[in-house]
Order: sequence, then structure tokens, then C-alpha cells
Amino acid sequence: MIALQACSSGPTAFMAPTANAPEGASRVDMLVVTTRKPSDDPNVLFTGERGFDYLINEVAVSLPPASARTPGQVQWPKTSTPDPATEFAVLSVQRRTLDEIDLWIEKQAGADGRLMIFVHGFNTRFGVAVFRYAQIIKDSGAPVAPVLFTWPSRGGIYAYNYDRESTNFSRDALEAGLLRAAHNDSVKEITVLAHSMGAWLAMEALRQSAIREGRVPAKVTNVILASPDLDIDVFVRQFQMLGPERPKFTIFVSNDDRALRLSRLIAGNVGRLGAINPSQEPYLSLLENSGITVIDMSKLRTGDRLNHSKFAESPDVVKLIGQRLIEGQPLTDSRAGIGDHVSALAIGATKFVGSAAGVIISTPIAVVDPATRENLNSQIEGMTGAVGAPSAATQR
Repeated sequence: MIALQACSSGPTAFMAPTANAPEGASRVDMLVVTTRKPSDDPNVLFTGERGFDYLINEVAVSLPPASARTPGQVQWPKTSTPDPATEFAVLSVQRRTLDEIDLWIEKQAGADGRLMIFVHGFNTRFGVAVFRYAQIIKDSGAPVAPVLFTWPSRGGIYAYNYDRESTNFSRDALEAGLLRAAHNDSVKEITVLAHSMGAWLAMEALRQSAIREGRVPAKVTNVILASPDLDIDVFVRQFQMLGPERPKFTIFVSNDDRALRLSRLIAGNVGRLGAINPSQEPYLSLLENSGITVIDMSKLRTGDRLNHSKFAESPDVVKLIGQRLIEGQPLTDSRAGIGDHVSALAIGATKFVGSAAGVIISTPIAVVDPATRENLNSQIEGMTGAVGAPSAATQR
């Protein structure tokens, strides 16, 4: 059996504010909403146990200068007192009230009014979630006000069922946060980015808001599910309950995800959404008919030995999210999909075999998106001068 370590790794007690950041360091200011129980230890700040109210903090994180870090990676502290010159470090932590968060959002969202809410996955301690999201924000370049929703995860490999129930425990709080953000006049667009088990929590909160309000808030324009630890049949029902006026959906999958293989065993050998092969039926038709874009990263290689955090650890992939948001476009639209941007990266690593039968391509990232396939086929034909229709390989 696979030894599942975590959705992230590294030391877990480093949340006490440290000295000022050095010259050349980057700073990420985020709002952190949590249903965790507070800790008396300032280095921990919040435990993996459940708190019966949601609390809000503003957290500033320092990232080391570019010369001391690799995009896609968190430079984890080696001790409880990080060195900001070479490691991620906390600069400040301030408790905020509900009224104060409205002012924070107004300031941080800026003229574009974009908010991104990140929901982490299984086996993730508080500090690890904070640093991972800071890395995603920095490496994506996304022009958003970052909000982290962190739920009670014990950060242990044997706490799968506890963590799973903690997502159910937290869905009302996430729904309330989504609705409050949507009612803020400064907010124009909200993207929900959910990883692993956090995808279940995000879908449940969206489903509840659709039932309660008659639809998902119109300002929630994009939902990104990264390696979702979701029963496929349950996801279909959740998605249907969102109604016809639903956000644009993008799903990152990888059929070599070792963490989701273990999750499948725990779930009674029921398939997980994040490990499907989207080029095969019934998934191909189901996803296309639903207007969902799938980014298949099965052939992509990163430093994650579990292949469960590729979306964050691949510098190119994490930039795609930010670039689309910078352009003010949804991740998919009627003119082009994110796959057009992915294909520009993939073509650089593509092997072409030209023949009268068409073109066979082998890319590290495959996209299931009708607009992308059409555009990519045109690009391939133009580059190779191939005669006839593209082969089945280009139809993926």
C-alpha cells in the first residue's frame, strides 16, 4: 500500500512573526478564514481540531528573493524560526472582524475586483496551507485578493475519515464566506480553487448556495478543481444541483496520482474524479456536454513523488491560471480555452510524426476542450504541412 504522506510537506510550527524581509524578497498578504480550533502556541496558531465558529486573520508572508527560490516550490523553514533570506516566513498575523474583512477586500481587490478563494486538501496543517497558497499566488502572478479557507485537518495520514467529516463540518462556513464576498460591492469576480479533498468541500458549499439562493452567486465565475478527491457519481449530482447558471469549471487530473489511488481503496474501490482518463468514455462525452474543461497532466513530471500537487508545483501550469486572470478572461470561453495557452507550452516539447494519415503528437499536457482541439489541430497542420485530417492522437 502506498504510504500517503500529505498534500504538502515540511515543518508545521513556524507561524510566529519573524524579522523584516530582506531586500529582494516578495510579500503576499492574504485573508485566512478558518474553522479550526485556535492554539495557544503562536508558532502553530490553529490546530487540526474543530472550532465552533469561523475566525479570520490577515497574514503577511515573505518569500525569499528570486535567487534563493525555485518557482513551483515552497522553501520550507528548517526550524521554527525561519530565515527570510532563504525560506518562507510570516511577517505579521492580525485578527480581523467581519466588518474589517470588507475593508480589506475593498483595498486588496483593487479596481478589477477579483478575489480567489483557495481550499486546501487532506492532511494539511494550518501553516502548510498558508505557505502553499502564498507560493501559488506568487508563482501564478494572479492579480487577485487572495483568501485562504482552511478547515480542520489533523495533518496525519491516519486521519482520513476525520478530515473527511471536517469538510462536512465546514461547508456552512465556506458557503457563508462565499455569499458575504459576493455581496461586497468591491468584488466583481470570484474564482474558487480547491485541491484534493477540498474539492468536496467547495462543491458542497456551492451546491448549498445554489439551493438556498436559487443559483450560485453570479460573481463566482470560475471553479478550478485540482486533483479532486471526489466520487465521480457524487460530483455529477453536485454539478447538476448547481443549476443552468453555473460557473465555468476547469479540472486538473492525472491518472498517475498515487494519493488518489489510495483514496480509491479507502472509498471501496470507487473512482476519484481527479484520476480519470478524460479521453475515454464515458468521461469524454460527459465532460464535453457539461462544458467542463479538463487539463490532463498525466505525462507532466514535477518534484511531487505522489503526483498529487502538479497544478502548484509546475511553474508553467500555475502561471496559466494567473495569465488568464490577468487578461480578465474566464478559464474557458466561447472563443478559446485555457488549452490554447497550454498547447503553446506543449508544442515546445511535442514530437511530430508527419504522414499522409495525419499527425501524431505527444504532449506533456492534454486538454479536453472543443475550442482548444480545433485550434490546436490548426496549429499542428500549419507547422507540419500535414495532408488530411489529424490522427486520433490529436483528438485527445
